[in-house]
Parts: sequence; C-alpha cells; structure tokens
Amino acid sequence: MAKIVWELTDTFGGEANYAWVKRGVVELKLGETIDSITNLAIVRRVKAAIDWQGIHCETESWGDDITLRPRGMCQVCFISVTE
Repeated sequence: MAKIVWELTDTFGGEANYAWVKRGVVELKLGETIDSITNLAIVRRVKAAIDWQGIHCETESWGDDITLRPRGMCQVCFISVTE
C-alpha cells in the first residue's frame, strides 16, 4: 500500500536547519494509488496531519517530492509518496 511520508523541521536563513524534526506517515485510502491521487489531495492530508490547515504555504513540486513553506513561519515540510 502506498504511503505519504512527511518530514517537518525548522529553517535558518531559509534552509532546512534540523535543530528539531518531526516525521510521520499518512496512508492512502483503500483503492487509491500513487497515480490516482493529486498533489492537492496529498498536501491537504499532510497539512491536516501537521495541523497546518488554514495556513497559506508556498508549494514546490519536483516530481515525486513536494515542499511546503508556510508564510510567516521558520519551518518547512518535505513530502514524498512511496509504495
């Protein structure tokens, strides 16, 4: 079953700092595959898991990886989807 893996950490000078880090996994629903889920759905599920709902984020997508940078916070969240 595919999983959405996220890693949340602080930033220093705009770059990931790793003074602290939180990691987690969100499992896809039954019948969902990597190809059937959109990036928007992935971002929404991760934002719900890390309690960032309602926080505006700059989103970067580089193929399989997604990066979220919330406005006004010195944090970053890296997201990847794995089988």
